[in-house]
Amino acid sequence: MKEVIAVVTGGASGLGEATVRKIVAEGGKAIIFDLNDERGHALAEELGENVQYARVDVTKEADVAVGLEQAVAKFGSINVTVNCAGIADAKKVLSKRGVHALDLFEKVISVNLIGTFNVIRLAAEKMQHNEPNEDGQRGVIINTASVAAFDGQIGQAAYSASKGGVAAMTLPIARELAEIGVRVMTIAPGIVETPMFASLPEPARIALAQMTPFPKRLGKPSEYALLVESIIKNGLLNGEVIRLDGAIRMQPK
Repeated sequence: MKEVIAVVTGGASGLGEATVRKIVAEGGKAIIFDLNDERGHALAEELGENVQYARVDVTKEADVAVGLEQAVAKFGSINVTVNCAGIADAKKVLSKRGVHALDLFEKVISVNLIGTFNVIRLAAEKMQHNEPNEDGQRGVIINTASVAAFDGQIGQAAYSASKGGVAAMTLPIARELAEIGVRVMTIAPGIVETPMFASLPEPARIALAQMTPFPKRLGKPSEYALLVESIIKNGLLNGEVIRLDGAIRMQPK
């Protein structure tokens, strides 16, 4: 992992923060793309010279382009990208409050799906110039979907659509980027203890944990980061979506 120079979107908290910490602990370098300046700067300061923070909105082409230039200027190149930036919002298509707002659906798709694609395409453009290893590999891109891509619950139309899109584009992009030696993988986490779930009342958290067959608990961000490390190290993993979920299959609601 000492050769890893990673861009981690959503890297200031949750899955992204755990990934940044893992990479740096193993001797690699990371640049954090996030919009939380306070957390981003604090994490970079804590972890030292091998980490840099860049304020990046993943939905904006210019932001991502500038952030990648900062990464290259700081570390010389990038060879890993981990897309963790995402948002969630639960709304029914039809409810007593009316129909699902179209702008909300568009926002979730914009951040989770279009934002992920935006980073993939611009990161791949940088990676194609890397020196290949013995397998001809120049880089690794790891995306974040969700079990909601496959087992979406009532109220998750927008979120499931966005994460389903991330899962669905994994193979075609992996097939294409094989030409330049860049692997593409996606992780589909189950219910993980991140800031997204921090505001839930304790009974709800316990109920969610009990939905998981084994182990009967929420997932840990560190377990996501451990899988990221495994994907980076295992050169045969490519074009696949891996569920990280304790065998959970989400119920309708």
